[in-house]
Amino acid sequence: MSDLTPDTDRLLDEAIDLVIRLQAAPDNPVAIERVRAWRARGPEYQRIWRQVHEIHGMSGKVLTEQAKAARRRSAAPSRRHLMLGGAVGLGALAAGSLFGPDAILRARADHVTDKGEIRRVALPDGSVATLGPDTAIAIRFGETQRDLTLLKGMSFFEVARDPRRPFQVQSGPLAAIAQAAVFDITSDAGIASVSVDAGEVETRIDGPAIPSLDLAAGDWMRFDAAAQLVERGRREPGQIGGWRDNLILADRELVSALVARIGRWVPGRIVIADPFVGAQRVSGLFDLSDPRRALEAVVLPAGGRVRQASSFLTVISPL
Repeated sequence: MSDLTPDTDRLLDEAIDLVIRLQAAPDNPVAIERVRAWRARGPEYQRIWRQVHEIHGMSGKVLTEQAKAARRRSAAPSRRHLMLGGAVGLGALAAGSLFGPDAILRARADHVTDKGEIRRVALPDGSVATLGPDTAIAIRFGETQRDLTLLKGMSFFEVARDPRRPFQVQSGPLAAIAQAAVFDITSDAGIASVSVDAGEVETRIDGPAIPSLDLAAGDWMRFDAAAQLVERGRREPGQIGGWRDNLILADRELVSALVARIGRWVPGRIVIADPFVGAQRVSGLFDLSDPRRALEAVVLPAGGRVRQASSFLTVISPL
């Protein structure tokens, strides 16, 4: 299920992006053709599109010829009302339509946090995990193993020494392995990262031609699964896991990953309406005590702005 949920989220985000674009120009043949092409990619794309539009109240009304769109405009509400109505529908979708997959993920997890919640969890071996908001972990300890899976989110681990059993955290294709260490691991928008506060951590990535990395205190690495790109760097150990104190320190990180991370403090769903904005890189220190201002500080240098479409939906759009 950990492989299914990110794909579902990605397709849902793409569908919402297409709805927003189509609503902005309902008779634009380019926008209509883009939707047709997206739906033609396969059954799963069709299913997500139907799901969005059943809740949005637009089934059977979107993919029309220009003439039909023109006739519809004369009887349709204003574009502003359509956008607002769509935001409410999409907000309901964000709040509830993925309940099924989320319920399965919760069933797999041993510990789950809600948005905005940070929780310390004592593990069976004496280690401690601090879970960030909107996070889920599964635990499998045995006589010869201490295995955990970060199903989603972020966690800061203080690992108790046990020479007989290595401590391993798996996040998608990335594994972090330690005997006694303090480290942070996050997964945001398909990018997994490990930062070491104390001790030593070995990182391994499933896949050909990607060597393992040994990280010491102050080292960090991140892996972009889509680009098959590994990056690494250093920072002061005391700066690692700053989200526990409502701070995020970014070093040339993708806007999409930072928006996903900050989104764990923001109710509802955040949609990046322009992929160009999400693909930019920014650096800085961002204060999570005001998540909206943190979002604005992240996207503004990338040419984006934050718009609250509804209480359930925040849209990142170009300036």
